[in-house]
Amino acid sequence: MSDSPTSARTAVVLGGSHAGMLAARALAEFVDRVVVVERDELPDGPEPRKGLPQARHAHMLWSGGVRAMEELLPGVTGALRDAGARRLPVTTDMVALGARGWFRRWPESHHVILAGRDLLDATIRARVLADERIELLGGTEAVGLEGDSTAVTGVRVRGLLDGRERVVEAGMVVDATGRGSGAARWLTALGLPEVERREVDSGLAYASRLYLAPEQARDGFPVVNVQPDPRDKGPGRAGFLLPIEDGRWIVTLNGTRGGEPSAANDDFVRYAREELRHPLIGELLECAEPLSDVSFTRTTVNRRHFYERMPVWPENFAVLGDALAAFNPVYGHGLAVGAQSAVILRDVIRSQGWAAPGLSRRIQKAVARPVGAAWDLAIGQDVFYPGATENGPTLRDRLVAAYVGRLMYTATGNGRIARRVTDVTSLERRAEVLLAPSVLLAAAVGPLKPALRRPPLTAEELKRAGLQS
Repeated sequence: MSDSPTSARTAVVLGGSHAGMLAARALAEFVDRVVVVERDELPDGPEPRKGLPQARHAHMLWSGGVRAMEELLPGVTGALRDAGARRLPVTTDMVALGARGWFRRWPESHHVILAGRDLLDATIRARVLADERIELLGGTEAVGLEGDSTAVTGVRVRGLLDGRERVVEAGMVVDATGRGSGAARWLTALGLPEVERREVDSGLAYASRLYLAPEQARDGFPVVNVQPDPRDKGPGRAGFLLPIEDGRWIVTLNGTRGGEPSAANDDFVRYAREELRHPLIGELLECAEPLSDVSFTRTTVNRRHFYERMPVWPENFAVLGDALAAFNPVYGHGLAVGAQSAVILRDVIRSQGWAAPGLSRRIQKAVARPVGAAWDLAIGQDVFYPGATENGPTLRDRLVAAYVGRLMYTATGNGRIARRVTDVTSLERRAEVLLAPSVLLAAAVGPLKPALRRPPLTAEELKRAGLQS
């Protein structure tokens, strides 16, 4: 593609998954053409693809991300629900065992969208690519940036079938290639300094399996989540069951070093019954029909690149999504952060103007806000597992964890505090709301209602799941 007056009005997005597609939609407002460069040949519908193995595991989209997605693609939530995705009120339809006990099911304050990742991506992809300004360059990988330390002018790409390299020139390049991003080395190749990076690796292993829910539980069932208790000092073991489209449940079991689940099909239910802090998920699975083999992964490390701290930053380049910060998927924040970052990309360009000096640096600093919030939530527990970091938790890590632990305990018996906590975990509000005087006082007092003795499933739900006659 030639460098012409049109190249400045062309944007390139690297990566055609969730964050990449939403970034393309955000950029289409300002340019004549957006090219999405994607290694895979993307399917037309909700089908698996080679470059997204994490699609076989559970995903949820918190309401903070849903709102961002709706800003970019009005009506997309309705399209997802029409395709079978579930909308569950939080915490009304959540049965969760936290470190300090079962949470009550308070009236709706937030919500989540639950669907298989293939369905979610296909629905977003179809709406984004319906915009004739956005084109997909499939079967193509990015191999480097064009330009110098002051400005990026395009990207070098290579066709995976013919091996031919060429340059796609652009007025903006956005890297949304995920955990495998080459942005850090691409920037040093342009003469920029190495980026500061932090990793927190709890050693978590993930095992997931699809089930067909019992017939009477196929049309709606709560999320079930059994969390670890960090006070146990041993490996953290957890599990969650999410009701998704077509009457199915997707169930993910996970454990840190020394407590990992097996990849064997015949050990899945046993782990859920015997290794988690409560056997509820295992009991539910004994009444359901497995539809898939177990999918297993260890790709769960928290990894953040602090590009916003770079002493210099080139014009016309930004990094979003997992390429910027990848979170332990157990916390369910990656999709929401990707959507919020795409909205921020749009809003900063709107406010500053497409050709404003320093635009890319402002974008990079702005997207650090939702990234930082999700990062603190993710590492707040992970950092305490043995071997998670080279130097162990910092003093800040310990102080934050102690306060959050007290808040979570209070939330088991205080609906107002449960709502404030969910304001933050849903990524609808910033963590500062947890430092309001009324919240600090409530945390000092503790829960207002006594602890629940058993999972807060109704008799009707137990009956529909086959656990009660």
